[in-house]
Amino acid sequence: MRVRAAAASFAALGCTPVAVGFSPPEALRALAERLEWPWPFLADTERLLYRRLGFGRAPLRNVWTPATLAIYRRAMAAGTPVHKPVEDARQLGGDAIVRAGTAFTVFRPASPDAREPVETLLEAVRAAAT
Repeated sequence: MRVRAAAASFAALGCTPVAVGFSPPEALRALAERLEWPWPFLADTERLLYRRLGFGRAPLRNVWTPATLAIYRRAMAAGTPVHKPVEDARQLGGDAIVRAGTAFTVFRPASPDAREPVETLLEAVRAAAT
């Protein structure tokens, strides 16, 4: 289940998901529109929040894996244009449950595509509420 699909569950817990990216605001606005993200989407171009939450950068071996390269090969074979990343492909994201300005729980994945299931996030929200 993706975060947006769980909107009712987050609302029932009184929680507002917030996305944060390190792209310029215009690029994030376009991404939020494309994703139909219904909540705030903030720009952290200096990556201050990323550093405060301990979201580091992945080693190249965790970004350009054989599976990732296979996806690009299939795309090129199908005639789909493959563009060079415009941002730091090694920057790790993550998820944080924040209550009253304090990060209650922080999830730090080892690779850019490894994220916690939404149910895990909802469980952390429930725990922070008690």
